[in-house]
Amino acid sequence: MNKSELIDAISDASELTKADAGRALDGFLSSVTEALSNGDSVALVGFGTFSVKDRAERKGRNPQTGAEITIKAAKIPSFKAGKSLKDAVN
Repeated sequence: MNKSELIDAISDASELTKADAGRALDGFLSSVTEALSNGDSVALVGFGTFSVKDRAERKGRNPQTGAEITIKAAKIPSFKAGKSLKDAVN
């Protein structure tokens, strides 16, 4: 499912217009992005939790030369599915 299909599904389920559903989805995405960029997590009970994890610095190899390189530490977005979502998928 892509973004436009998701907007259609939201519109059908909530009786919103497609434009309103699109704005609602955009608002949700920007709110989650802003919270994660501030280091916060977003927990939706039963659905899951969006959070930020720290990835440590590590060694890697340049595939062209085989030379060892150092890959910098980074913060990465993470999602952990909640029980209701896991049960619905299984």
